[in-house]
Amino acid sequence: MSAVSINGQTNQPAPTTTGKPQPTVALFVTCLVDLFRPSVGFAAIKLLEEAGCRVVVPSSQTCCGQPAYNSGDRMDTRAIARQVIATFEAYDYVVAPSGSCGSTLKKHYPELFAGDSEWETRAKGFAAKVFELVSFLTDVMGLERVDASLQATVTYHDSCSGLRELGIREQPRKLLKSVAGLTLTELPDADVCCGFGGTFAVKYPDVSNAIVGKKARRVAGTGADMLLAGDLGCLMNMDGKLKRENLGVEVRHVAEVLAGMTDQPPIGGKL
Repeated sequence: MSAVSINGQTNQPAPTTTGKPQPTVALFVTCLVDLFRPSVGFAAIKLLEEAGCRVVVPSSQTCCGQPAYNSGDRMDTRAIARQVIATFEAYDYVVAPSGSCGSTLKKHYPELFAGDSEWETRAKGFAAKVFELVSFLTDVMGLERVDASLQATVTYHDSCSGLRELGIREQPRKLLKSVAGLTLTELPDADVCCGFGGTFAVKYPDVSNAIVGKKARRVAGTGADMLLAGDLGCLMNMDGKLKRENLGVEVRHVAEVLAGMTDQPPIGGKL
């Protein structure tokens, strides 16, 4: 992956086979990917490069501030947002393998700085460049199919933030249907929350457990070998319940399947 720059430094954009410059995409890795599932980040890089992008991974990136934002701590969220904007605003695009983090960057940063003459303008300019990974590949880069194969039946969960705030639904299904050997079976109530909700699962554990229990049973009821989604928090939550209930379903981030990177154990390890 020679186009990647871990420290944020890149050469001049190289021309693509069409003669047009490669867009420079800064990957917003997300905390959960960095700490729990780095393979999702590498899958994202592979997909972006194969779509014709030059990928940069700024080393000074931090959390998007969503935990503080959801807890009502606007002061610290603004401090985080200023650092994120300053780190990423120079690139052509900012892409995150997470609808949850992506919606925080794209939808909530401008709201944080409403009325601030300098930072509201910068936040809006930054937000216009932000995309969730799969929607960027399909809606911006025009990707129609991927060069991947997987002999499995999978089902897909629509994470709340990606679906409701970013309009992500058909994009992952479109690319999954191009994976050789893969069968996609729809999950009943795929658009219903899995019960994670970040701090919600901590504040209301009994309610969260009841919600994810119903979700796990619906996943198992599809007969799928594998559950996919675009948000690692949701995936870890659902995987935990599926394993506790011994329901025998692998769990992976959709980027790993689309990139053909399913050679390592699924989330939570082997069944």
